[in-house]
Amino acid sequence: MLGSEIATLAKEQKELAKAMKEATEERNQEKKENLQTIKDAKEAQEALTSALTVLRDFYAKQGSLIQSKKQPAVVPEMKAYKGMQGSQGGVVGMIEVIQSDFARLEAETTANENQAAREYDTFMEDAKADTDSKHKEEFDKGLLKDQKEYELRLAKKDLGESQAALDAALGYYAELKPQCIEVHVSYEERVARRNQEIEALQEAYRILSEMGPSA
Repeated sequence: MLGSEIATLAKEQKELAKAMKEATEERNQEKKENLQTIKDAKEAQEALTSALTVLRDFYAKQGSLIQSKKQPAVVPEMKAYKGMQGSQGGVVGMIEVIQSDFARLEAETTANENQAAREYDTFMEDAKADTDSKHKEEFDKGLLKDQKEYELRLAKKDLGESQAALDAALGYYAELKPQCIEVHVSYEERVARRNQEIEALQEAYRILSEMGPSA
């Protein structure tokens, strides 16, 4: 029974070790992908922030040129830029939406990474504790199994010695039995012998009685 339990504990430890290895490999790959996504999202936000700064500066300068009355030669070109200004909110707004999407992606990926890291740490902590517990139980059962096997060997040795002593005693008894045990007669023979003794005594008494006082 102990041997079977020890084998089961060893198997469970191997399964835990395999699960921990697989979890670590998956966690490392997941972490690598998450960190890359976060990095890309940050870089995209920075690039979009720079683009927004350039666009806003550009539109601000074009607005100043349109309002200026000291440069009439630029008026035809300013008319062309009115269309750009009219679409400024659309372009800038679109970039701001994209920037917001990247910020959301960064936040969600960061949150997912933190959650995955916590779950991994919890799993590894529980698995390690379970492995340590099973290892200790296997070790203790191994010691107990060794002790039981030692006791079993001693018991078998004692049994062998006791059986040898018993066999010797039975042999000696068999040798002494004919000399020590009285051969008993049957009940009928004992009654017949006793009756003969009684008759002999009665005959002796009769003879003594006939002899009288002179005897």
